[in-house]
Amino acid sequence: MAIRRAKQKAQVIEKLSQMAPPGEQFIACVHVETGPSPWLNAIFDEIPAVGLIVALTRKFYFLTLTSNSVVVNIANRFTNRPGDVVAVFPRHAFPVSRVKRATVWSSMYLQLPTDSKPKRLNIHRYWRNELDQLSWAFPPGSIDPSSQAFEVGPPQGQPLAVPQGQPFAAPQGQPFAAPQGQPYPAPQAGAPYPPQGAPVPPQQQYPQQGANPYAGQHPDQM
Repeated sequence: MAIRRAKQKAQVIEKLSQMAPPGEQFIACVHVETGPSPWLNAIFDEIPAVGLIVALTRKFYFLTLTSNSVVVNIANRFTNRPGDVVAVFPRHAFPVSRVKRATVWSSMYLQLPTDSKPKRLNIHRYWRNELDQLSWAFPPGSIDPSSQAFEVGPPQGQPLAVPQGQPFAAPQGQPFAAPQGQPYPAPQAGAPYPPQGAPVPPQQQYPQQGANPYAGQHPDQM
């Protein structure tokens, strides 16, 4: 079971590197869980069976910001190992709203293609630095007015640092490039992340068949 944050991020990068387009860089990785605010767990536990039901209905995901996309894949509830990719969004069209950075539990709402309405995601303070980095992909107007200020993320395209000793780590200072010769096509060019305040195109997944670099993954809802 992966408990340390660095180990979990390393596992995500290793898995996504097997399917990412050539030259893809991994910038930030955040672990999230669905459901109501975890602060309510104490109340749910006081009601017979309710606490268990809420716990079992929560789902866990990793959100990974790359040089071109935001990739969403399942996280195993028991081992935290990354699972199937369930959504890929162009970096400039990440459909999040009501983002709120808080002292312990931050939250946001993400519209997944399989859901009829945005899904609430909770992010623990343990992943706050990674959440700040992910904020580079938040569209204008998506941050709640009551949110704490996000700290400045890394320069655009800076690779995610992984502890030395990982078998798939690139040389120090080099981006994590996906293996060459993968059959997955790169995202269509011409859509850089817009500057703050610039209009964001309609939020959607890659609209054309073959434009999704992580296509072919089958969701495994846990």
